Amino acid sequence: MGTYLRLAWRNLWRNKKRTVIASSSVFFAVLLALGMRSMQKGSYDFMIDSSVRISTGYIQIHTKGYWDKRSLDKSMLTGNDVTTELSKIPGVTLVIPRLETFTLISHGNATRVSPIIGINPEKERSTLKLKEKLEAGSYLSDSARGILIGQGLADLLKVGIGDTVVLYGQGFHGITAAAQTPVQGIIKLPIPEMNNSMIYTSLSYAQWLYSAPGRITSLSLMIDKPGHLDEVKEKADRFFDKNYEVMTWKEMSPELVQSIEVDNASGIIMLAILYIVIGFGIFGTIMMMTAERTKEFGVLVAVGMKKSKLIMVTTFETIFISLIGVFAGIIVSYPILLYFYYNPIKLTGELAEAMLAFGIEPIMPFSIAPGIFIAQFWTVFLIALLSAWYPFRYVQKLKPVNAIKS
Repeated sequence: MGTYLRLAWRNLWRNKKRTVIASSSVFFAVLLALGMRSMQKGSYDFMIDSSVRISTGYIQIHTKGYWDKRSLDKSMLTGNDVTTELSKIPGVTLVIPRLETFTLISHGNATRVSPIIGINPEKERSTLKLKEKLEAGSYLSDSARGILIGQGLADLLKVGIGDTVVLYGQGFHGITAAAQTPVQGIIKLPIPEMNNSMIYTSLSYAQWLYSAPGRITSLSLMIDKPGHLDEVKEKADRFFDKNYEVMTWKEMSPELVQSIEVDNASGIIMLAILYIVIGFGIFGTIMMMTAERTKEFGVLVAVGMKKSKLIMVTTFETIFISLIGVFAGIIVSYPILLYFYYNPIKLTGELAEAMLAFGIEPIMPFSIAPGIFIAQFWTVFLIALLSAWYPFRYVQKLKPVNAIKS
């Protein structure tokens, strides 16, 4: 076997220009394919991560029926022991309690209806990242009795740091929830809809304001890898009875799942077209290589070389050409994709406005997931094996006398 591998490798470099041209077609195709898939996969991961951090978490636990009604009357009491046990599940990185509802917020003659979320400020540092979004004022503490509001909402109400706003709503079991609350900080959120409406406060203050001591509307779980989603859900289910629901982000955001699936299908179709073109390029090169070596093959068979061994050598040559191109494509593309992974492209103009309209931050993220590179390797390897069919059939039908005379 080693002899045939060495022979195939040496045969490639008897005509260096031909080998370089054939491998270059694979190289540029792999480079383009990796760029396309990295952008697609990166955008999907970014959309999912943004959605779960802002709203649901990868997995959310709440009382049965809460997700449909979103009422404080469907809130729940949880002890620290449950949170501790959930955090011990392999793959869980954070367990986040939240109290979410709606309120009227007023200042002067201006009034708006806004969602208000009671959060654990320290735990939410790595998820919502509100401290990094502060435009003015200070971040919340666990015992804070002020609020953070979006910059757009602050402009609508014409309030600044230290101004007092009136919060008015309905608390637990219909109790009136009203308070004069100072604006502690103004945050700039990337999505206009959120920037013009969102209010955040400490969980302890929200529980006091809405007469729901110790109560939360949901427990959100953050996990280390999306691939662990089903495994973590199965383990979290064991801690709760039929009065509770343990839902994944896919169950809570089916429209996001559908949009990703549709876009992914179109991306795969584009890659398929690209690789069909590559396949014909490789196949054409192999045909040319085989045809111009007809006399060589005839001489080899005439002096006693078995056709099966000759087929093996030509197959190795085809695979080597493809692998040179694919490995070169991966080696060159990886540092480029790595750079854009840490420095995503910021979009501007009409495209940015369109993305913001759909509630998506206008950036073009990239992915460096190993699966992207592995998929390209096996795709090109399969194309090489299919292309090797031609020399296989050609050598099988070869007649030494006619080949030598050609």
